[in-house]
Amino acid sequence: MIDPYESALDAIPGAHPYPRTSRYHDAEIGVHRLPDGTEVRYTKRRLLPPLSESADETAPHAVSSGERPDHLGQRYFGDPGQWWQIADANSVLDPQELTAEPGRTIDIPLPGGFHG
Repeated sequence: MIDPYESALDAIPGAHPYPRTSRYHDAEIGVHRLPDGTEVRYTKRRLLPPLSESADETAPHAVSSGERPDHLGQRYFGDPGQWWQIADANSVLDPQELTAEPGRTIDIPLPGGFHG
């Protein structure tokens, strides 16, 4: 039985190169054909929607000394690999920027809020 929030393709090994929890799971997969006919699959650019000015989508978090992006992923999402959701909500490419400055306030996406 497939969970209603899963895709049938998620159950097929190799159907998608990224797991459901990856920031690239919904990214489009492209195919480049080399001169010899070999197909090379690649992940197309993942563009984020514009961030809303609404405070209803995020909650503030004051960064503590020694915190890391994976700590925040575990704290807020129960999975250290979900740090990317916080990076997306803060328009950060380098996740270390999130926690590099103790005392900085960053945005934590709320369930049903920011979708990156």
